[in-house]
Amino acid sequence: MITLYHCVSARSFRALWMLEELGLPYELLMLPFPPRLLARSYLDINPLGTIPLMIDGATRMTESAAICQYLCALSAPTQLQVEPAEEGYGNYLNFLHFGEATLTFPQTLVLRYARFEPDHRRQPTVADDYAKWFLARLRTLEPILAEQQYLCAGRFTAADVSVGYALLLAQHLGLASRFTPAVQAYWQRLQQRAGYDRAMRAQEAAAEAQGVSTVPAPDTAAAPAPAPAEGRATAP
Repeated sequence: MITLYHCVSARSFRALWMLEELGLPYELLMLPFPPRLLARSYLDINPLGTIPLMIDGATRMTESAAICQYLCALSAPTQLQVEPAEEGYGNYLNFLHFGEATLTFPQTLVLRYARFEPDHRRQPTVADDYAKWFLARLRTLEPILAEQQYLCAGRFTAADVSVGYALLLAQHLGLASRFTPAVQAYWQRLQQRAGYDRAMRAQEAAAEAQGVSTVPAPDTAAAPAPAPAEGRATAP
């Protein structure tokens, strides 16, 4: 069975949402945020100290967009995956990784320099600049979503899960009011999916059962942490 290590509404929510959309069995292990500070034994399992960590037999994965791609391949054929022979395959891969690399990354800097650093290390100008950077790149989706309900192949796919998490994070950061109209309508559609609702309820129930705070990771006040491996900013 797949095991997913998760913090409430952190990047690992992508994997949880995918598991629910695909109907795969899994074990959900909740961690306080940030686990590298508040659950030090987790470092024995994942030396990076980051989430997600998904374990499937001998497979161990820590990149949320890659986990989405893996779960689709594991479940193929599935409508959540766009096959190479289909029109829109390139767009599918591009948006799958756009959600993390282009839309989530700048928001991690907003989190770090507006919320997670102690007062004397906060950088409001840096946080504001990266919020604007995120919104500028998000606006590239407006003409696409003005013409179609989902990002590619005429249906909901893992690419929408990837981008959808970036929108969830933006909502926690108070940026959702600045979404353009078609993006805002898209975000409302995503939240109406049964898989999204099940994932939300699953993380809350698991957190309560395992004695972990149900406060979403982006809303958690955290002590400063060392700079993450590979230059990755402190992030949910």
